[in-house]
Amino acid sequence: MYSMLCLALLIVGCKAEPDNSAKVADELFVKNSETVLKSISDWENETPDYSIFAENAVGLNTFFGAEVDSVRIHSEASKAQDKQFLERYDFKFLPSPPQLLPGVNADTKLPDGSVRYYGAWKVTLPATDSTEAKSGIIKVYNSLDFDENGKIIYSQGYGDYSGLLNYLNE
Repeated sequence: MYSMLCLALLIVGCKAEPDNSAKVADELFVKNSETVLKSISDWENETPDYSIFAENAVGLNTFFGAEVDSVRIHSEASKAQDKQFLERYDFKFLPSPPQLLPGVNADTKLPDGSVRYYGAWKVTLPATDSTEAKSGIIKVYNSLDFDENGKIIYSQGYGDYSGLLNYLNE
C-alpha cells in the first residue's frame, strides 16, 4: 500500500507542465496580423509608417535583375523609392480585408507568430492631361517575420512586379 502511494506521488509529481507554445504563437499571430493590416492600409493611403519596422528590418528584393538581394527598410534609399512609387501610382489591395495566415518557423515547422498572405494589388497609373489612367492587378504572396518587440524584422513579397511596371509604363 505504501509503495502504491509513493508511486502515485511520483507520477503526479513528474507531471509535465502544459505546453503553451501554440497559444503564445496564436496570440502573437493575432497581434502581428494587426500590424500587417496597418501596413497594407498605410500603403493604400500613401502614408507609410516605418515605426512598425525594426530599425534593422530587411526587405528581400524580388525584382527581376535586382543588383542587391535585400534592402534596409529604414534606409533613405528605400524610403525615397517608396515615396516615388506612392507619388506615381495608386494602390488598392484585393480582397479587402486580406486573408492572413499564420507562418511557421523554418526549422521547427511550428507556428511562430509570423504572418503570410496571398492576394492582389491593383496598381493604377493615374490619368494625365495627355494619357488615360491605366491599371493592372498583380497577384502576390507576402511573408513577414517579427522581432520580440512586435516589429517587422523581415519582409518578402513575391509577384511579377517588373511585369506590372512594364505594363503600366509602356
